[in-house]
Amino acid sequence: MLIENIYNQIAEIEREIAVLPEGSITKKKIRGKDYYYHRITRDGKRIENYVSFEQVPDLKEKIEKRKALEKKLRELKRMLPKEEKGSDRIAEKEPEFKTNVRTGRQLESQIAITRRYKKRDCIRVLRDYIFGPAQDRVLILYGLRRTGKTTMIRQILTELSPEEFKKAAFIQVTTGDSLADVDTDLRLLERNGFRYVFIDEVTLLEDFIEGAALFSDIYASSGMKIVLSGTDSLGFAFTREEQLYDRCILLHTTFIPYREFEEVLGVKGIDEYIRYGGTMSLGGINYNADTPFSDAKHAEEYIDTAIAKNIQHSLKAYQYGGHFRLLLDLYERGEFTNVINRVVENINHSFTKSVIEHLNLDEVTSGIMRMLDILNKKDQSMQIEEDHMIQIREYLTMLDLIMEIDLESLPEVSKKGKLTVITQPGLRYAKAEAIMESILLDEQFQELSARDRKRILDRLLSEIRGRMMEEIILLETRLASPDKKVFKLQFPIGEFDMVVCDTRELTCRIYEVKYSKEQVAEQFRHLNDDEKCSMTSHRYGDIVGKYVIYRGEPAECGGIRYLNVEDYLKSLK
Repeated sequence: MLIENIYNQIAEIEREIAVLPEGSITKKKIRGKDYYYHRITRDGKRIENYVSFEQVPDLKEKIEKRKALEKKLRELKRMLPKEEKGSDRIAEKEPEFKTNVRTGRQLESQIAITRRYKKRDCIRVLRDYIFGPAQDRVLILYGLRRTGKTTMIRQILTELSPEEFKKAAFIQVTTGDSLADVDTDLRLLERNGFRYVFIDEVTLLEDFIEGAALFSDIYASSGMKIVLSGTDSLGFAFTREEQLYDRCILLHTTFIPYREFEEVLGVKGIDEYIRYGGTMSLGGINYNADTPFSDAKHAEEYIDTAIAKNIQHSLKAYQYGGHFRLLLDLYERGEFTNVINRVVENINHSFTKSVIEHLNLDEVTSGIMRMLDILNKKDQSMQIEEDHMIQIREYLTMLDLIMEIDLESLPEVSKKGKLTVITQPGLRYAKAEAIMESILLDEQFQELSARDRKRILDRLLSEIRGRMMEEIILLETRLASPDKKVFKLQFPIGEFDMVVCDTRELTCRIYEVKYSKEQVAEQFRHLNDDEKCSMTSHRYGDIVGKYVIYRGEPAECGGIRYLNVEDYLKSLK
């Protein structure tokens, strides 16, 4: 096995270990009742924290996973040649660094594999910071798991010249590190002339939020380029508000548009993006070998680890948990993760219900709707207060997991609403597909022939993909057009799937979105409706374009331009 591959495996395992709990679980019997504690050792002192009975299995599984990874890590390090072992364990020979600091040859081995990866568009922000003039600001690179943060750091390191690379260091924070430890290492790096420092998983530091100004006020202001990365997006948001103010540049990686899904991962097709889009993981192509959205089980695990625990860890670390606000009681009862899951489920149930309501499946629609309501009530084993729901949705928005698209109406201009879009399509599709499978267990549905069941299931999944394609187009158009007003326009009968309005020029473009490869006049009947067009131009300005976005080839028919969906999404910058 090549040395660089061993180093890459070591780096990945060390990263996994960093976010897993250490120590052990002990049980004590007090007054005849069993109590469980998480035991760890810090600075030679034994610390025990109470763990509820419900938390024990999950904690035990993670501790065992950490021990298995630590064993594998030891085996990999034994495979290194003697000279490599020496360089890998420089801290043992020269115990200077308190944290896991990589420089020189060790760092070169860690980043070698990323030289062949394609780069995300947002790396230009990181590039401008690293190669731009010195300033007293740090760059914060953050986002949900598997959205390319660490890969981006490795990629920018490969762009440094040999002389610059000698001045670069990578610090991997672990749960046992403190801000004081990192500060000590930064001082040592500064004395030795290091100029570029990348600190990964920095939010694992318990005192990070309160002490984050250290990085900008002491080191960045002295000419160091400091890049902070981590998965606790909410923690970074609090840090910006409380400590860093205007002394940081934010680079958020969570949203991955279709264009990058195709160009970076090399995967083409809107259907693939609907099924798996949302992370930089897809089987065997450039990045990790599995995807978190392959099925509902993996999607639930992603919600638990990447989203719910992201929020919980950030809130717990912020002002000693003071920012839990109304959610504190849920946290203390051990229901916090379940409630966040429930909020995401609510969003998906609403989406699925709206899809079914638009279908004309009289023979089974009532049964499917009844099953959906039963599933919804079954999932609501715990009641969620409206205030809890609002606060959690606020945090999901801060994580860029959900965004809202305006719904407007004519002629009732005062009638407005919001369309909630999940920015990771694969997450929505996995959950919606699971809901469909459960719904179709309805007795009325099972009485139909196999052919009819398949026809209805295919129709439902096709409609889900079509509605998701519409949401993807709305979301990406809005994000790519910050100077335009992008919304869905509803009429008493019918709607324009998307309107893009230039409020300065008083012009607009109207769109229909169809999950079809065929051109049919029925597709643009609303676009050619004189009354709808008259109301629209009166309200928003002259209509300068009419379009149908679909999965077929570009064409023009009766003054309506047909746009291929993949081509359209790739044209958005």
